[in-house]
Amino acid sequence: MLEEIRPPRRAVVVGAGLGALATVVAACSTSGTTSEATSKADSSTPAAAGTSGAPGSGALAKTADVPVGSGVIVDEVVITQPTAGVFEGFSSVCSHAGCKVSEITDGKIICPCHGSEFNLDGTVAKGPAKTSLETKAVSVQGDSIVAG
Repeated sequence: MLEEIRPPRRAVVVGAGLGALATVVAACSTSGTTSEATSKADSSTPAAAGTSGAPGSGALAKTADVPVGSGVIVDEVVITQPTAGVFEGFSSVCSHAGCKVSEITDGKIICPCHGSEFNLDGTVAKGPAKTSLETKAVSVQGDSIVAG
């Protein structure tokens, strides 16, 4: 009679596996949504408003939108201004595990995934990342910062 109440072992194992898979998928979906929300929030900053220049202009941001001693994240590029008039570009992909950096706070570029921090010149300030952010070429043309 006890066997009638117990579900077959295969059903329990399959059910547990599906439950674990659902948890992983949900966690990944939540993580992606958070990153996308952060990216969308970053895209709505004044720097992103400067990107809507003439089609094909390649403008990433206006120089006025990148604070001295800080920076902005525009799409796949982090633009910093460590000192007045000096603009640097980096990939927004963290060198540790490939997550996107999410913010620039107190002179540090922050990756939300594992807590890596980078200086405004792209070098590692705090691990677990061991290598600098990849450099992206940017230049100033008039009052705009462009790729290249």
